[in-house]
Amino acid sequence: MAEGFGGLIIPLGFLVVFYFLIIRPQQKREKATREMRNNIKIGDEIVTIGGIYGKVLKIKDDIITIEIGSDKTKITIAKWAVGNVIIENK
Repeated sequence: MAEGFGGLIIPLGFLVVFYFLIIRPQQKREKATREMRNNIKIGDEIVTIGGIYGKVLKIKDDIITIEIGSDKTKITIAKWAVGNVIIENK
């Protein structure tokens, strides 16, 4: 009976290692990104995942209006498209 469980130790060990090396760090990154996007405020300077730099003018649900360029062009993006917050407005 003990020999039957011996064959399960190695696959279970691989699952544990796989979880701690791949799944858990990915979940932490996703949580940090979600928190960053949920904490965006008007006046923050952001970079979209497409590389567009802009200043947040308006936030409504999952839609953000940003101002880009020296001519202050306004564009509307989805909140999930924010890649990073550069400067936070205090």
